[in-house]
Amino acid sequence: MTVTEQLSALGAILAHGDLSSLFQPIISLSEQRILGYEALTRGPSNSALHSPLTLFAVARHAGRLSDLEVLCRKSACKRFSNLGLEGKLFLNVSPESLLEANHQPGRTLQLLQAFGIPPSQVVIELTEQSPTEDFGLLDNALHHYRAMGFSIALDDLGAGYSSLRLWSELRPDYVKIDRHFIDGIHQDAVKREFVGSILKMAKASRAQVIAEGIELAEELTVLAEMGVDLVQGYLIGRPQEKPPRDIQQILPAMLNSQEALGEESHDLGALLNELPAVDQKTAIAEVLDVFRAQPSLNSLAVLNNEQQPVGIVHRHSLSEALLKPFATDLFARKPISRLMSEDFLAVELSQSLQKVSRLLTSRARQRIEEDFIIIQQGRYRGLGRVIDVLKLITEQKLQQARHANPLTLLPGNVPIQQCLTRLLQQKRQAAVCYVDIDSFKPFNDLYGYAKGDEVLLCLAQCLNERVDPTRDFVGHIGGDDFMLVLGSDDWRQKLNHLLEDFQNQCRRFYREEHLQAGCFIAHNRQGLRQEYPLLSLSIGVVNLLKEDCSDLDAAQLAERASDAKRAAKAIPGYSVHIIDATQRTCASNSA
Repeated sequence: MTVTEQLSALGAILAHGDLSSLFQPIISLSEQRILGYEALTRGPSNSALHSPLTLFAVARHAGRLSDLEVLCRKSACKRFSNLGLEGKLFLNVSPESLLEANHQPGRTLQLLQAFGIPPSQVVIELTEQSPTEDFGLLDNALHHYRAMGFSIALDDLGAGYSSLRLWSELRPDYVKIDRHFIDGIHQDAVKREFVGSILKMAKASRAQVIAEGIELAEELTVLAEMGVDLVQGYLIGRPQEKPPRDIQQILPAMLNSQEALGEESHDLGALLNELPAVDQKTAIAEVLDVFRAQPSLNSLAVLNNEQQPVGIVHRHSLSEALLKPFATDLFARKPISRLMSEDFLAVELSQSLQKVSRLLTSRARQRIEEDFIIIQQGRYRGLGRVIDVLKLITEQKLQQARHANPLTLLPGNVPIQQCLTRLLQQKRQAAVCYVDIDSFKPFNDLYGYAKGDEVLLCLAQCLNERVDPTRDFVGHIGGDDFMLVLGSDDWRQKLNHLLEDFQNQCRRFYREEHLQAGCFIAHNRQGLRQEYPLLSLSIGVVNLLKEDCSDLDAAQLAERASDAKRAAKAIPGYSVHIIDATQRTCASNSA
């Protein structure tokens, strides 16, 4: 298709409005509800401009990007209204279109009014495809949107030309992490560090994080464990002309999956306070009476007719609102919905304490004295106190610290035993690996304990970098002995990478002459000088199948792993020895 033909096709699309709007759901994991939908555009199905990439590139080249985006918003608003979709509507807007000379402010608000969509329901999502230079003009344009009641989102964080500066200067309500940093995050420690940094910055700037481009259940599990609450991607739901309206249609079953092997799972039953709630139509004067009657009551959930939470009222916020002159007289007969906060956290009763703790600490607006709402299948059950969550988590961390190895801070023998017990109770297939460093004692004697500690810390780091925190477990038995439990199918590949990592990292610990010789000389246990090979790893693996779990206890499983380790150490150099959990069938290989 020639450039002339492309421009002609674009002109026809703009003249006839021949576009289709698709909607992709964005869900809240903690509240198990659909937050809203991102509107996406496609050109005519029989046209070379069907692809949005081609369509918008041609419009940008023709200087008609603003016209196309207004048409896209019109199509999206009309379709959103006709479908009767609930929640937020995310509309894509490129910063450069706002800066075009032919851009006319106010057209989006006119469209919303025409289709009966309040601005408070709309999020303007900035999608940066080219460098933005005029931050002042862009800031003015976004203040214009905010003044009308819109929220602002920054798309593709980490991929744009100036996305971090946009975040810093524009202070969006939502930031969407570019899918590059989501793809394979369960296998990439660097990507997890990046997302962790984004969560910290979001808390400081009072923004909510949305992870988009999620395609694998493992990615979703890691993000949930890290405290990312808002998610989007093909795993959640593909863009559709008629998107799902019920969370139960799209919520993956794995959201209720087991906790990581290294964590004890606790639901919120112990934190549940079955406190009263009020209907959203209740007069503010009546709500005041409830607080006066119960001095220890800090918060009240506000419910709709289906007993679902729609807001929360905090004692301190209500008091502040009514301190203004004549406020009590003005508001006394008004419904509590006028003064309630719609920014609340609602979590399912079945959620684990660990997940709720991460969600609370990642929320920018959660105050420690405020309560959160506990629901069951979407309906109100009671309130939970943030301080109670923090106390329980602190107790757990102190308990874990008591049993951690003092050098590596990895879980010690008690948590290792608990991990193996949970593994068997849950009947989970896994590779239980006993990891030992060959030649470590003579190396320690020759190079000193400080250098030996560096080797142990190096191995601990290598182990941590090769595990999926949602499926695997790393523990330190003591000395140069470690326990590794791998729950994913690619455990053989992970072990091979571990051997390579450790071999490469260890080179920095030797003297040059020992590196050149490939060995070193130290005294053996009889006090005689002996030649030893450079450090290597011996790994004994128990291939545990689901059907084996009923026939073993944790002590027996640990003994099997120890047997496999001894067999691995009989093989010179880097080695892996695998046995079955119950039949002792074995396979060995050396590197």
